[in-house]
Amino acid sequence: MASTSRDVITGRGTHSKVKSAKLLEVLNAMEEEEFSNNREEIFIAPPDNASGEFTDEDSGDEDSQRGAHLPGSVLHASVLCEDSATGEDNDDLELQPAKKRQKAVVKPQRVWTKRDIRPDFGSWMASDPHIEDLKSQELSPVGLFELFFDEGTINFIVNETNRYAWQKNVNLSLTTQELKCVLGILILSGYISYPRRRMFWETSPDSHHHLVADAIRRDRFELIFSYLHFADNNELDANDRFAKVRPLIIRMNCNFQKHAPLEEFYSFGESMCEYFGHRGSKQLHTGKPLRFGYKIWCGTTSRGYLVWFEPSQGTLFTRPDRSLDLGGSMVIKFVEALQERGFLPYHIFFDKVFTSVKLMSILRKKGVKATGTVREYRTERCPLKDPKELKKMKRGSFDYKVDESEEIIVCRWHDSSVVNICSNAVGIEPVRMTSRHSGAAKTRTQVHQPSLVKLYQEKVGGVGRMDQNIAKYKVKIRGMKWYSSFIGYVIDAALNNAWQLHRICSQDAQVDLLAFRRYIACVYLESNADTTSQGRRSRRLETESRFDMIGHWIIHQDKRTRCALCHSQTNTRCEKCQKGVHAKCFREYHIR
Repeated sequence: MASTSRDVITGRGTHSKVKSAKLLEVLNAMEEEEFSNNREEIFIAPPDNASGEFTDEDSGDEDSQRGAHLPGSVLHASVLCEDSATGEDNDDLELQPAKKRQKAVVKPQRVWTKRDIRPDFGSWMASDPHIEDLKSQELSPVGLFELFFDEGTINFIVNETNRYAWQKNVNLSLTTQELKCVLGILILSGYISYPRRRMFWETSPDSHHHLVADAIRRDRFELIFSYLHFADNNELDANDRFAKVRPLIIRMNCNFQKHAPLEEFYSFGESMCEYFGHRGSKQLHTGKPLRFGYKIWCGTTSRGYLVWFEPSQGTLFTRPDRSLDLGGSMVIKFVEALQERGFLPYHIFFDKVFTSVKLMSILRKKGVKATGTVREYRTERCPLKDPKELKKMKRGSFDYKVDESEEIIVCRWHDSSVVNICSNAVGIEPVRMTSRHSGAAKTRTQVHQPSLVKLYQEKVGGVGRMDQNIAKYKVKIRGMKWYSSFIGYVIDAALNNAWQLHRICSQDAQVDLLAFRRYIACVYLESNADTTSQGRRSRRLETESRFDMIGHWIIHQDKRTRCALCHSQTNTRCEKCQKGVHAKCFREYHIR
C-alpha cells in the first residue's frame, strides 16, 4: 500500500499517464510506515497564470476552516510533492522515453584529515553608527514602527488601494488617516479579539469597544479592508505567485535592511504564515506547529530582528542554482542582501534543511562564515565514526575531520542523539564541559562539548525567537483575499522589529511587547479618529486617555505651541494626547 501510494505521488512505476495526485491521497499515504520515513513537503498545484484576476479572492470563507477540517475542494485538489532533501518538485507524472545515458562528470574527491580547522577569516571590527543615531533621537514606539511603515509606504498603499477601487468602479477616496485607523484596528486585534470583528462596533455593553467605534465607522472599515491592495493589476508578473504583494515585500525588505542592527551573527530558517484558504502556494508541514500556510524564508539577527524575508513558491516558480538545492539558494540570496551593507565577515547559522559542504564552500569564497547541522549524505563522504558505534561510547564523545583544501570541518557529536555539525569558521577547540539533562537518571550530567556545537546552540535561534514574538499577539482579523493573512504577518514582523530596536535604543525605560503594541494601537486610533461625523465623542476620549497612565511619551515638535498646563510657549508635546506640554509639566498634566 505504501509503495503504491508513493507511486501515485511521484508518478513512478507505471507505463501509462498517471492522474495528478490528490491531497487526500497524499495525506493517507503519509500515514503508511514506508512513506513516513521520508520527510517530504507537499503543496497544492498553483494555477498556470499567477497574475489572473481570480487570484484576488478565495472561493470560500476561511474562518470556518481550522486544522485538518478542510473542504472537499481542497482535499481533492492536485498536489505537487517537494523532496526536502533536494527542494525540487516531483511533478513529472508521465513516464518519459528512456534517454541516452551520459557519462557522469567525475568530481574530485575531498581529502579529509583528523585535525582542527584553521580559518582565515578576519575578526569582527565593524561598528553601527545607525543604531547610535537612533539612540540619540529617542524615538517613541510609534516613531520606531514608522521606520518601516513610513510615509512613502503608507502613501503607496493608499494610492494602490484607490486605484484598485477605481478599477472596480468604486470611488473609495481613502486617506492616510483612515489607513492608519485600519492599521490600528488590525494591531489591536492581536490582543483583543472577538468571534466576529463587527462586535467591535456593537452597542451591547459586553462587546462595544469605544476606541474602535469612535475612530472609524464599521461600514467604512469593511469597505476599506475589502479593497486593500498593494500592486497594479495591469503590471503583474505572471511568473510570480506573490505578484499582488511583491511591491510591499520589496519596500519592507528595504526598510528592514536599512534599519537592521549591524551584527556579526545571523540566523536563517523557515517561518510559517498561517492560512487555510484555497491558494496554490499554501504548504503542508508535518513537523511545524502551524501545519497549513505559506512557508517564508527568513534571515534574522540572533535576537530575532527580521532582516530579510521571501515567501516560498517551490521550485515551480523559483529555480535554484545548479550546484545547490532551493534552501541553499535562499541562503545565498540572504547573504547577498547582507553584503549590500558591506562585505563584512558575517556568521550565518542554519539547520540541516540548508547545510551542505558545497554551501559552506560557496560561502567561504564569498567571505562569509557559516555553521549548521548537516545530514550525513551531504557531508561528501566524510569518514567519521559510525553513529551506532558512537552511541555505544560515553555521552559527549565526538569525532571530526577537516577538508584539507577548503578548511571545512564536519563534527559528529554524541548527545542525547548523534548530531552532525559542519562549519567553515569554528573548530573543536576549546572543548568545554556543559550540563546536559539525563532522561533515564532524571539528573543533569557534565559532558564534553566542542566549540562549534556551543556557538551553534547559542546563536541559531533567531528565527524561532521572531516566530515566538509574532505568535503571542498576531493580527487576528483576516479577509476573503488570499493575501490578507500574509499582510497580517508583515505587520506583526514590523512590530517585532520596532520592538527589537526599542530594546536596543531604550536602555532605561523599556516596555514589553504587549505594552509596545497597545501604545501604537491607541495612538493610531486616537490621533487619526474621524471627529467630523456626528456622534463622535472626542472630548470623552481625550479625558479618558489623558489619565489612563498608559503609553504617554514626550516628543519634540518643530513649531512652538502653548503648554496645556501652564499656557506658556513650549517645543515639546505628548505624542498620545497631541497636546503641547513642558517636560516639567508633563507628570502633573497627566494626573490632575
